[in-house]
Amino acid sequence: MTFNNLATVRTTFAPWIKLVAGRDGKRRTGATVVFPHAGAAAAGYRRLATALAAGGDTYIVQYPQRAERLREPAPETVYHLAVGLFEAGPWNGVAPLRLFGHSMGAIVAFEFARIAESRNVAVERLWVSAGPAPSAVSGMPQLPTTDDALLADIADLGATDPDLLADDEFAELITTAVRADYHAINRYACGPGVRIRADICVLGARDDDRVDAEALRLWETHTAGACELFWYDGGHFYLNEHIDAVAAQVNADA
Repeated sequence: MTFNNLATVRTTFAPWIKLVAGRDGKRRTGATVVFPHAGAAAAGYRRLATALAAGGDTYIVQYPQRAERLREPAPETVYHLAVGLFEAGPWNGVAPLRLFGHSMGAIVAFEFARIAESRNVAVERLWVSAGPAPSAVSGMPQLPTTDDALLADIADLGATDPDLLADDEFAELITTAVRADYHAINRYACGPGVRIRADICVLGARDDDRVDAEALRLWETHTAGACELFWYDGGHFYLNEHIDAVAAQVNADA
């Protein structure tokens, strides 16, 4: 499959793309699109989307294998995931787009941006948060995909309540979603010369033990425009403690 084969054109958004309408009392040009981290559902980014909605309409995409897409097949690759997200809505009607992805969501957003630009859908800026540059992914350790290793990895990340992980039903749901996303990332490879036209803003966490400074700096090789790197206090999920500040920074471009 190539970008030019993306022929599906929708006139409405799929019901699993969540809209948080802009609340500033006037319609602003463009929209922000939020791409969650591995294993996360769109509902987990509602608070961020609500903060971003101060800058205009904000959409949160939902990946397969969770929530209302639980029974949909897992995408083979990150590229196929991005294709499905792009084909799920009339993005040209809400462009120019500001894309925001956290962790794995940064890679999904980058692939989405490549597809959008190839289809003449304007991308104003790509915001990547605690996500390694595309060319750094293949050199990183493979992510676990067995049940026990997945649960251990999820617990180590620290973003999920341990009491929830102890619940068998919840543990099955989250490992299903994370496994699908980890398989897609494990198959991902991107050369350093692959670029988008849009500017890239990189948000990093000073105490992130998952994504180091070099993996963040390499984002500059993936844009034909400008690339800036900003640092926040905290670990890999620093975003939870800095939602208002991050939203204000993104909205400064709105």
